[in-house]
Amino acid sequence: MLIDARHFMAGGTGRTRRAQAGVQIEVPGEGLSVTPSVVLIYEIQPPQRGGFAPFQRLLRRHGVLSLGTDADAWRAATEKNLTVKRFVRHGIPHMETISLSRPSADSAAAAFERLGGNVWARPFLGTCGDDVFHVTTSEQLRTAIDYYARSGQDWLISRDAGNFDARGLRHQFRVTVLDGRPVQACEHVQRDADAPCNEAQGASCTPLPVDELSPDLGKLAVSATEAMGLPFAGVDLAAENGGVVFEVNVHPMLGSVHPTELVAVPYVQAHLAML
Repeated sequence: MLIDARHFMAGGTGRTRRAQAGVQIEVPGEGLSVTPSVVLIYEIQPPQRGGFAPFQRLLRRHGVLSLGTDADAWRAATEKNLTVKRFVRHGIPHMETISLSRPSADSAAAAFERLGGNVWARPFLGTCGDDVFHVTTSEQLRTAIDYYARSGQDWLISRDAGNFDARGLRHQFRVTVLDGRPVQACEHVQRDADAPCNEAQGASCTPLPVDELSPDLGKLAVSATEAMGLPFAGVDLAAENGGVVFEVNVHPMLGSVHPTELVAVPYVQAHLAML
């Protein structure tokens, strides 16, 4: 049964109650009622995840079988300042990063200089490469400061990874990890060196057989996923600088450029295996 998760966000009309066989999930306004054996949770957008967390915790408290009930792990991967803290705590290689919250022009400039004057600015909470800037000049830094101040966003800056291929194009990898092993990989290539290496920002995506992925990158993707506490995630990383992780995504794409059986089917099977 497919149920819109927004019913179970803060203020939603969804209801749950204990049942003999587990937890009964109801949406009275739509006449929906089900006592599920397992619950698959997918595609909750970053700005909405905080409002969904109480429902996740309720399912977890009542022992509902699901890979998506760890709200704290979701938050760690969603809020990029917390992601960086997890990277540091667990020794995950990443580009040096400084978090900024309503910084003065002087403090932002000092952070910019400390990171070598070639950085990427991004919001604590973002998706699809939106509101991300490549900053290499003081003028671009002022533009970023003003932009985040107007939009009321906290942000961070990270050293540029210098992740260029032999043609001089930006490139990185997305590795999908499920239950401690890579199940899907692709290479992103971005022709605009100042744009995020993200499909939503014009980067191309080429599927890569998992067994052709560098073993070191595969291990790094698994380690980054485990550092977040997630059983399922998509990890963005690059081979340059000895291998570095950019971020960990709670909801990697299911069947976008890859056959459905590579991720979607194993994801469902992993839930059924919990029965």
